[in-house]
Amino acid sequence: MTDGAMKSHGRLSIRASTQPRDLMAEPQVRGAWTAQVFTLFPEAFPGVLGLSLTGRALSEGLWNLRSIDLRPFGIGKHRNVDDTPAGGGAGMVIRADVMDAALREAGGDLPVIYLSPRGKPFTQARARELAQGPGMTLICGRFEGVDQRVLDAHGVEEISIGDYVLTGGELAAQVLIDATVRLIPRVLGNQDSLAEESFSPDHGGLLEHPQYTKPALWEGRAIPEVLLSGNHAAIANWRHDMAERLTKERRPDLWRAYEETRMDPAKDRQLSGASDQSRDYREHQEDPKR
Repeated sequence: MTDGAMKSHGRLSIRASTQPRDLMAEPQVRGAWTAQVFTLFPEAFPGVLGLSLTGRALSEGLWNLRSIDLRPFGIGKHRNVDDTPAGGGAGMVIRADVMDAALREAGGDLPVIYLSPRGKPFTQARARELAQGPGMTLICGRFEGVDQRVLDAHGVEEISIGDYVLTGGELAAQVLIDATVRLIPRVLGNQDSLAEESFSPDHGGLLEHPQYTKPALWEGRAIPEVLLSGNHAAIANWRHDMAERLTKERRPDLWRAYEETRMDPAKDRQLSGASDQSRDYREHQEDPKR
């Protein structure tokens, strides 16, 4: 078998088609997790997804990316994809017939998600659910959004990445893809790193503790001594205490959820005095030269 044959093994074959070139995917790895994106700006992809770990995983076939241009599905000589809002108002709305034609042409049984500021907030838990499935189809809105009828007809899930408005859904789509792809096995070089990061169930849903590295002393600020002690039990306790403290201070919503799921309610403590290590850290932050 030649090297070329080995490299192509497992990939979907390319066949002649009457479809516009923009609708044809790059060679895909059969069975790999797939992100399918409908957008008016297919050139925006892969964007940052083509860099670093996600980019390497994409080139290695650990996941597939397919960006599909909405313009060829437009109506008339000028391939119009939008029209004025029913009832009046500013802006334009992507037509239901255009979006429907695109979704039907793409086919497949992937969950369809519309990036929208009115959607449910995107969470790490939802990213884990999506990573465990076959992939997802994302709709990147523009203008005033997408005709509600096509969203209802296709049972589209609406997801928001935050309480703000972007000019389009392309950046939001890349956020969803990045957060999900990194959870696919073998994408990250060290899967153990997932266990201690913020929102991890193995970490109790807490925010991640502060991180440090060399030099030990920088601009009069020293790494907390416990982290240099070599005492793994003390280090683990310090990290847990700091994760609790940060979560309580910065994310009361996460802290309430954490307290509700704790196995031992008696452990409910005031983090301002949770441990000597935490107190030492706070004093160090107030006076770095101590």
